[in-house]
Amino acid sequence: MGEQDPTGEMAGLVAVVTGGASGIGAACVTLLARRGARVACLDRDLPASPDPRVVGVRCDVTDTAAVRAAVAHVVDTLGGLDVLVNNAGIGAVGDVAANEEAEWHRVLDVNVVGVARVSAAALPHLRASSAPAVVNTCSVVAQVGVPQRALYSASKGAVAALTLAMAADHVGDGIRVNAVVPGTADTPWVGRLLAGADDPDAALAALRDRQPLGRLVSAAEVARAVAYLASPSSGSTTGTLLAVDGGMVSLRLPR
Repeated sequence: MGEQDPTGEMAGLVAVVTGGASGIGAACVTLLARRGARVACLDRDLPASPDPRVVGVRCDVTDTAAVRAAVAHVVDTLGGLDVLVNNAGIGAVGDVAANEEAEWHRVLDVNVVGVARVSAAALPHLRASSAPAVVNTCSVVAQVGVPQRALYSASKGAVAALTLAMAADHVGDGIRVNAVVPGTADTPWVGRLLAGADDPDAALAALRDRQPLGRLVSAAEVARAVAYLASPSSGSTTGTLLAVDGGMVSLRLPR
């Protein structure tokens, strides 16, 4: 993980990262800890060899009782809660008819209601913080139509709207609420998607080509955007959907 900076911009703050055991979440845990925060990693499956500087809490964001218990444990263990990174999420592939109704409920329960559950549990503690911030992990598919992502796009579109609504609701509490909007990122889920493709190399090339920079976004790049939004030095930033998408939303290049 690297040495923790006790004088860093996040020093003295307590951060919770849901879905923190892998991919973007793990990169956020690492970076926030490195910048001085005391970090709790909430995930259904914790690392076999967790970093001793990080509090690991087993938690399923679809279980209200488990979420409340996890947040309470973090507050009791670390002394408060200042930063919440709502990163836990699952993917889905297919057009609007491809997934059964039960799968729609499952994905929305994790990706949207999960954000609401954890945020609601954290809210009293965030109100007590001197530097409260919430950062939600959204996706470029909330803003751009991408083939075969109907369910996933619906869930992330809801996260974008929820982020803005939460920012409006809690600005009077001093709680800043923002979201990162990654493009296609080099994460375990994308890796599994590529592994299941008929031609993984061609599928990877297609994912790279649809982003103007010509490559996948790295988890570390997304984590740096999360850390920026979470930092007290970004005290005037709220209600922002910060793109980390390789130009996918805003650029239209000639073919």
